[in-house]
Amino acid sequence: MIELLQITNDPALARRCDALPGMRLFVDLEVNGKAERQAGRNTFISTHRLEDVGRIKSQLKQSRLMVRVNPLHADTSGELDAVLAQGADWVMLPMFHSPDEMQAFSRLVAGRAPIVALLETAGALQSLDDWVGTPGLCEVFVGLNDLHLSLGCRFMFEPLAQGVLDRVAARVQAQGLRFGFGGIARLDEGLLPGRDVLAEHLRLGSSAVILSRTFHRPNAETTFADDVAVLREAERSLAARTPEQLEIDRVSTFATIERIAASIRASA
Repeated sequence: MIELLQITNDPALARRCDALPGMRLFVDLEVNGKAERQAGRNTFISTHRLEDVGRIKSQLKQSRLMVRVNPLHADTSGELDAVLAQGADWVMLPMFHSPDEMQAFSRLVAGRAPIVALLETAGALQSLDDWVGTPGLCEVFVGLNDLHLSLGCRFMFEPLAQGVLDRVAARVQAQGLRFGFGGIARLDEGLLPGRDVLAEHLRLGSSAVILSRTFHRPNAETTFADDVAVLREAERSLAARTPEQLEIDRVSTFATIERIAASIRASA
């Protein structure tokens, strides 16, 4: 079962997620430089606060709580102390470029919680072999929003069609770590439909994906639990594909990504 990551500081939503199997709650404290990086893009800019860590943790009985802190900075040590004191189970480092940054972060965490590396820069990608063995690392999550920009791509899923995620998944899993990437919309929504994204997660052996904002539409006719149940049923169905069908679906999805990217470039 792929772990579904829900970004929220809403205690009521946290309780609904916690009642479902295979969920991970995600408090996002990253603000440093993010608005400037993603200016003009329809991406999530967090308004979460430090006190939300404890508020969400207090609602959880079975789900883990992951907290994304800011990129390495002068007071990362103090930020980690505060986050871990409020009960964060895992901590995520975003926007690192070099093995030195990841290793410095590991020294500051000092074994107090497992570390998730958010791979979202060209530098982190190019130096993967040099930091994937960092002590305390439990998961490498590929952040496609920033990575595709760092690689000069026009469409978020272009790195997938270029084979980048195949190479990262293989290296990370060979290290004995968990691997995840990107976000997923409802099954039949999105430029690249959620069903195609889910199929690629299963092909790559992904352990985690972020639920997109489409799962929380105001006045939706279905409940959050219903939408997750539909996703889980599709997961079971796609997991039963033959190797031949996996390859047919991969080729079709990559062709769809390439068409979308070509269309975006043509209209730029």
